[in-house]
Amino acid sequence: MTPHTSPTTSLWMKAPGNASRASLDHDTTADVCIVGAGIAGLTTAWKLVCDGRTVVVLDAGDIAGGESSRTTAQLVNALDTRYTELERLHGASGVRLAAESHTAAIAEIEAICQQEQIACDFTRLDGFLFGTGDEVSALLNSELAAAHRAGLLDVERLPRVPVTSFNSGPCLRFPDQAQIHPTLYLKGLAAAIERRGGRIFTGTHVDAIHGGASALVTTSTGNRVTAGAVVVATNTPINDVLVIHTKQAAYRTYVGGLRIPSGSVARGLYWDTLDPFHYVRLHSEAGSDILIVGGEDHKTGQEGNPTDRFERLTSWARERFPLAQDLVQSWSGQVIQSIDGLAYIGRNPLDEENVYIVTGDSGNGMTHGTLAGILLTDLIQGRPNPWAPLYDPSRITSGAALEFARENVNVATQYATLLTGGDISSAAELLPNQAGILREGLTKTALYRDAEGVLHALDATCPHLGCIVAWNISENTWDCPCHGSRFSPLGKVLNGPAVKGLSRR
Repeated sequence: MTPHTSPTTSLWMKAPGNASRASLDHDTTADVCIVGAGIAGLTTAWKLVCDGRTVVVLDAGDIAGGESSRTTAQLVNALDTRYTELERLHGASGVRLAAESHTAAIAEIEAICQQEQIACDFTRLDGFLFGTGDEVSALLNSELAAAHRAGLLDVERLPRVPVTSFNSGPCLRFPDQAQIHPTLYLKGLAAAIERRGGRIFTGTHVDAIHGGASALVTTSTGNRVTAGAVVVATNTPINDVLVIHTKQAAYRTYVGGLRIPSGSVARGLYWDTLDPFHYVRLHSEAGSDILIVGGEDHKTGQEGNPTDRFERLTSWARERFPLAQDLVQSWSGQVIQSIDGLAYIGRNPLDEENVYIVTGDSGNGMTHGTLAGILLTDLIQGRPNPWAPLYDPSRITSGAALEFARENVNVATQYATLLTGGDISSAAELLPNQAGILREGLTKTALYRDAEGVLHALDATCPHLGCIVAWNISENTWDCPCHGSRFSPLGKVLNGPAVKGLSRR
C-alpha cells in the first residue's frame, strides 16, 4: 500500500454548500454564545433558537470543519463502550439512561431532518457487533443480556452478519441504528439556525472565556461577545486547564474509503470486537458504493509511524471484503475518550455557573453531540432533565478509578521527554518535508524543513501544560502526547486544549 501523507480532508468535505460565514469583526451580545460549529454546538444553537433565545456561534474554522467532518457518521445506541462495562460503571439506572438518551438522539436527528427539510441521506439500518474466537460467544451473550437490561429489548443474537465474503461468526443485531452525510446535515442545520435568527461567525478564533453575571468571550482580533451563558463545544474544552483533562484522553482514529461494486455488501453498520477495533459503513457515490472502514485507534502523539495504522486498516478490510477496489479517500480524526465511557455534558467544574461544556464523546460524537444539545438547552432554560446527573462533568465514577490512574500515569510518563535527547542531532539531517526534535542545552526545538528547503524552528513545548510535542509523519503535524493538542508544521494550533500555537524560535 502506498504510504499516506497528510490525510487532512475527509470524504464528507466534498459536500456542496457554503460552510464559511463572515468572521466576527465587532463586539456583540446574545443570550448564549456557543464556541464550536460542529454537531454539539449547532444542535445546541438550534434547540435554543427554537426556544426563542438569541444565539451567537463562533468557530475558528468553517461549519463542520473540525472533528464533525471526520466522523463516519454512525448514529447508534450500540455504544463503543459496551453495555456490560457501562452497567459496571454507572449501574442499572445509569445504563438505561445511556441507552435512552442515545436512542433519543437518533430520533432527534431524524426529526430535525424532517422539520427543516435537510437532505443528508438519513437512513435507518441495522448494526452488527461480531467477532471470532472462543471467548467471543460468551462476550456476546453477556452484552446481549446487558443490552436487554438497558431497555434495548429488540437486540438479538444471530449466527452471522449478512455478509457472505467472510465468516464473521456469531453477532448481535442492533435494530434502528442510522447513518447520515454529516457535513450536509450540519450545513443544513446551520442554515436552519440562521433562518430562525441565530448568528454564526466562522474564521473566528476564541482566546478566552470568562463566566459571571455577564459572561465574556474574547477573540484573537480583540472582538468580544457578551452573553448570559457560554457553551464550549470544541471537542476538548479550551477553557479548562486541567480538571476535565485528567478524566479523558485523546486518541487518533483512522478511516479509509474503498470503492466496492454497488450492492455487493449488505447495507448496515458493522463493528468487530478486536482491540483496537474496526467499524464499517457504506456510502453511495457516482453509481457505486464506498466501503468506509475505520479504527486502529491509538493515543495522540504516542505512535511512531501512523502510516502503519492505515496499512493495517485496509488489510483488515480487504481480507473481509475482497471485492474492495481502489482507496478513494483516507483521513483521521481525534476521539476524546472519557474514563467511564460517557461524555461530560453540563456546567464546567470549578467555573462560573453559566459556563457549560460538552466533551469526552468516546467514539459516539454524533449522538453524544445531539443529546448534548437537548440536555444543555434544558439546563440553560432551567428545565429538569433526567440525563443531567449521568453526564455531569463533575461526576466521580468510583468504578473508573483504575482507568483514571492509568491515564494520568501515562500522561506523567510523557514529561520524561523533557530530560531526554532529541530525535535528531542536527538540522542538517532534515530533508524537505521532514521534521524532528532537537535538544539545545536545556530546551528542545521542533524543527521543520518545508518543501522549498526553508528551515522553521519552534519551541517544542506545548503551550497547554508544557509537554514536548512529537512529529506525526503521516499527517505532518506536531502532536502533544499528554492532552492531545495538535499543531501545523509551522506551529498553528489545530486541536485544543491549547488555544495558542507553538512559539517561533
